[in-house]
Order: sequence, then structure tokens, then C-alpha cells
Amino acid sequence: MEGKTVVITGGCGHLGQAMVTALLEYGANVAVLARSDRLGDAYVPWRQAGKLAVFPADLQKTADIQNGFAAAEARFGGIDVLVNCAAYGGGAGGRSCEYRLDRVPDDTWNEGLDGTLGVTFRCTREAIPCLERRGGGSIVNVASMYGLISPDFSVYGEGIPWNPPTYGAGKAGVLQFTRYCAAALAPKHIRVNSLTPGAFPQLGPHTDMAFIGRLQEKIMLKRTGRAQELCGALLLLCSDASSFITAANIVVDGGMTQW
Repeated sequence: MEGKTVVITGGCGHLGQAMVTALLEYGANVAVLARSDRLGDAYVPWRQAGKLAVFPADLQKTADIQNGFAAAEARFGGIDVLVNCAAYGGGAGGRSCEYRLDRVPDDTWNEGLDGTLGVTFRCTREAIPCLERRGGGSIVNVASMYGLISPDFSVYGEGIPWNPPTYGAGKAGVLQFTRYCAAALAPKHIRVNSLTPGAFPQLGPHTDMAFIGRLQEKIMLKRTGRAQELCGALLLLCSDASSFITAANIVVDGGMTQW
């Protein structure tokens, strides 16, 4: 990734931080678009070396996205890769929402779809001119296993909210949007692929480990994923190692979606 500049959304989150670290370790310049800078002391050397910058952006607002891309271009001289990792609304970013189908209000539905599919669309649209100025590039959309399969509600038990309907519906849309963009942008030498994580929970002192145990039983490898285990596929899709790969979806899920 030496000489490449990557813009990543959601780079301050659980999976996003692992992605930012991997991209930096492999030589990329990284621009993170985020509402707030939550990258800690471990990233200070990369900031001081001029390899990392965080630009404030509310990804619900097109103007903020445009300003973020402009700032990244000005700082690093151009943009080669966009990683669409950000998600917000129910089922994303550590947030929960109403999940019972007969009680989901319109605003919850609309925000959930916007927070998965809408944000991916807006960032992709605004990145196209930047990538064209570089003669092409790569876009990587982060989807989800729930864009491929339904949650198994039997593993949740009492008191654990189900994954809401908006999340999987939006992530399924991300997968189709990826294929659409790959076809539409191929003449511009822009490759578009998706990365589909399986179960990558952020474990902590308040995690319901009984739930995690039931979830692990649904995975061929009998464990959940660690955030850094997404990074091999990410680096492949971001780099020229995937120069003949477009419209592909790489699933990193320990085999969960295959049975």
C-alpha cells in the first residue's frame, strides 16, 4: 500500500480501527472521516509521521462528505481507495433500536436503511471524481453476514434485542450496490468489491457470554472473529494485488453463512 491514500469511514469503530492499523502498517496514507476523533495514543507516531489524519464529518450530510474528501486530497495529494465501513442507526455502531416488526416506526426504518445503504451511496458518489483524478482506484464496501442470511433468533434468549430488520436489509442492498457500481465504474478503471464480516462482537465486561457461546455453536470454527482477521481480505481488495477483481464479495465468517 506504499504510495496509496485510503479514505475510510467508520475508522474509529471496533472493526474500523483494526482496518486503519493494518492499512498504516502496510504503508498507506490514511484519512478517516468521522464525527469525532477516537483514535488513541497508539496512533500518535503515524500522525506525527504525516501518514494519518482524521477529518470531522457527519456522513448524513453530503457537504460534510465533500469537505472531508477535499481535505484528504489537499493533505495527501489525491485519493486512491475508499473503504465504506461506517454504519449508524439500529444494529450498528453499538446502538440498538426497536426490532419487533409490528412496532418499527417509519423514522427507525428510514434511519436504519440510511445508516447502512444510504451512507455507502453518498460516500461512493462523492469519491468518484477523486478516484477519476487518479486515473482509477478501488472501493471496498463493508457489508455483513446479515446481508446474506437471516439472524437465528433462537440464539438470542430472553432480554437480548434481536438484530433489527433494517440492518440486514440495508447490508443486502450494499451487496447489490457493489455489483451495480462495479459494472458502472469499470470504464473509469474503478474497481468495486465488498467485504462481508461474520460475527465479530466487541467483547467486554458486560457481554452476555452465554449468548456468545450459543453464537459460536453456529460457526464452523466454533468461535467468533477477531477484528484483525478482516484485514487480510481488506488489504487484498485495497491493493493492486486484486487488480483483476471487481464485483466480488469476500466473506470472512468462519464458515457461518455456509450452513
